[in-house]
Amino acid sequence: MEQIALAAPSGDHSIWGLFWQAGWIVKLVMIGLLVASVWTWAIIIDKLVAYARIRVALNRFEQTFWSGQSLEELYRTLSERKTSGMGSIFVAAMREWKKSFEKGVKSPLSLQTRIDKAMDLALTREMETLEGRLGFLASVGSAAPFIGLFGTVIGIMTSFQAIAGSQSTNLAVVAPGIAEALLATALGLLAAIPAVLAYNKLSSDASKIALRMEGFADEFSAILSRQIDEKVAKAA
Repeated sequence: MEQIALAAPSGDHSIWGLFWQAGWIVKLVMIGLLVASVWTWAIIIDKLVAYARIRVALNRFEQTFWSGQSLEELYRTLSERKTSGMGSIFVAAMREWKKSFEKGVKSPLSLQTRIDKAMDLALTREMETLEGRLGFLASVGSAAPFIGLFGTVIGIMTSFQAIAGSQSTNLAVVAPGIAEALLATALGLLAAIPAVLAYNKLSSDASKIALRMEGFADEFSAILSRQIDEKVAKAA
């Protein structure tokens, strides 16, 4: 096992100096934690921006939907472009609605079931997009401290082996090696703490957005159910 120096070269006790003095296993641990930390922040920023855009899109769609515009006109507008959020749920339901009436509705109950299933599938796809990469934050939050601790244990073991070889327990000799080892734990916490906090917040935000979309799906299902009953009554 590679040994770490007991004293920094030319008295360099900075974080950068401690990193270069560490053994290769501890270096790999530190690099991995730094990469995880950078990727964590990239996900956090991306999700915060994405969720803000989704909330704006939901507000805009709700205003348009409840403005009195005909469902057919709204469907034609949305079906011509890529949709997300409530728009995707609306288009999925209207597409099933139009296909069924073009072929002739034989059972209102089966039509309602198909529309609900189409909206459920659209909602599931939207939730997969919302929650994408949140699992990485959870993994970093739970595993990073232990990975850092692993680096610390390896660093302290090699440090003590070097101390035994030098037969010196002077604090000035021991301290740099211990500091190098503890740097791995510090980096583990640096990666884990933002990941845990962000995961909790982003999961809560995703749940709130999901509840809004589920609420719209239920309301739109009720609207279509009434229209199905009216069409069946007229046909009779």
